[in-house]
Amino acid sequence: MKLNCDMGESFGLWQLGMDEAVMPYIDMANIACGFHASDPLIMQQTVSLAKHYNVVVGAHPSYPDLVGFGRRHMQCTTDEIQALILYQIGALAAFCQQQDMPLSYVKPHGALYNDMMQNEAILIAILKGVAAFSANLPLMLMAQTDNSRSQALAAQFNVPLLFEAFADRCYTDAGLLQDRRQPGAVFTQQSQIVNQAMQLAKHGSVTSNKGNIIKLNADTLCVHGDNALSVAAIAKIKSAMTVSKE
Repeated sequence: MKLNCDMGESFGLWQLGMDEAVMPYIDMANIACGFHASDPLIMQQTVSLAKHYNVVVGAHPSYPDLVGFGRRHMQCTTDEIQALILYQIGALAAFCQQQDMPLSYVKPHGALYNDMMQNEAILIAILKGVAAFSANLPLMLMAQTDNSRSQALAAQFNVPLLFEAFADRCYTDAGLLQDRRQPGAVFTQQSQIVNQAMQLAKHGSVTSNKGNIIKLNADTLCVHGDNALSVAAIAKIKSAMTVSKE
């Protein structure tokens, strides 16, 4: 199972994340495209860092919400969503082209990601935006116990799908992420993060907030590297997954 991480989310003098410490341990970098975080120089530098460590690059577009870090739901039309997806992919693709790096997938961020998973019209708008940029460019979305509906929609636009699960987020019995506003929604203990990552890698499941086993069909595991604890957990996950393959 490949490790993916949200990267390049600093903005000007404001620094977020520990990209240089995290990049050596991940396989896929979801690089912010300027709408929720990042700026042209940060985007350029993050693509360069990914190239240095041979990490696959993906676009990480969002609603136009710098103040809210892309976590606020916005009442955009489907035409607007399609256009903002195309716009952000194109911006990152320019830096990838400059450095002879392929743009390999798209993963929406924050509220746009959550809305995509709950509103079929928004998912279709995003699929159209991705397809408008390039044929066969994969879209990453949240793994569910049954991914068939998403796969059927994506097939209409010839967009391959990548399904991800989360190492540091608590799940509900419905296989959805627990609301961030609720206690325990984001794991803070390294052991929790590593244990869930290994459960996903070995068994394709998570343990819900009610203690039930939830099966998830995932291709990639999302990890977050915004503090020293997270970076240490990512290093342990990478090491454990490497050992499990041997």
